[in-house]
Amino acid sequence: MDLRSLRYFVAVVDQQGFSRAAEFLHVTQPTVSKMIAQLEQSLDLVLLERTGKRFTLTDAGQVVLTRGRAMLAMHEELQVELADLQQLRRGELRLGVTQQAHQALAPLLAAYNRQYPDVELKLFEDGTQAIETNLRNGTLEMGSLLDYAGNAHIWTEFDSLPLATSPLCVLAPLDAAWHGRPAVALRELADSSFIFYGASFALNEIVADACASAGFKPRISGRSGQWDFVASLVRLGVGIAVLPKLFCDTLPAGQFTITTLTDPQIDWKLRLAWRSNSHLSFAARAWLTLATSLQGHMATHRAEPGSPPSQGRRRGRP
Repeated sequence: MDLRSLRYFVAVVDQQGFSRAAEFLHVTQPTVSKMIAQLEQSLDLVLLERTGKRFTLTDAGQVVLTRGRAMLAMHEELQVELADLQQLRRGELRLGVTQQAHQALAPLLAAYNRQYPDVELKLFEDGTQAIETNLRNGTLEMGSLLDYAGNAHIWTEFDSLPLATSPLCVLAPLDAAWHGRPAVALRELADSSFIFYGASFALNEIVADACASAGFKPRISGRSGQWDFVASLVRLGVGIAVLPKLFCDTLPAGQFTITTLTDPQIDWKLRLAWRSNSHLSFAARAWLTLATSLQGHMATHRAEPGSPPSQGRRRGRP
């Protein structure tokens, strides 16, 4: 059923005549008559009993009038909702976020909420590999992914934007043998116990591959997907961990040895990713625009050559 013919029919009834309806709709009277005739033909029913210039609604006309009003109202609501989405007065964004990306994404999350307070941000926390899977199957619209040699192949199917770069550091107990040194080579850690990360975290692969290249297999004494808990285990002497400097810089002063990792030096690179050639929602496009505009202000931590890394500062939330 054509909505335009319904609108003309309702206008004829409301305006009590074809001429008035034509004036109300800013069309000619023959146009109105033609649309009503087309509606009756499509339904194979008489809707208006005409007597000269007057008319009365048939029973069928009364049903069509009632249902037609409801259909037109629903159509108007649809238009309003779509306009709201386009103007970002409502909607949602399904975003995959690694727990380790909180610090890098916090300024972007805050700026987005200020600009689009009625858009619901649905944050799904998981590891990089799980986020990659959920991006691929459409469960997530955007997500934070690590960029490293082991996943170089995925950038043919995902578009991305850099979010943060930070060198990896060795987080160790305060009495570590290399305390006070500006850097430590990965091969020097061969006899240490390592605390690794949750099963879906790409950092496992990054560190394990680097250790293999340095000639040893890391001895794992514990695992956690929460970097706060990893740091607690390190402080208690369970093992050492390899973590980004941007996280290590948030740790309490005087409780850890934090040393730049060299030979090799490895950068932790976080990217905002989404499926290539996918249709992005209005909310996602707004997020991408904002992320692009803030790109120069995103977290980037570089270790200065020859300078000792921070030994931690007062506790902040990562």
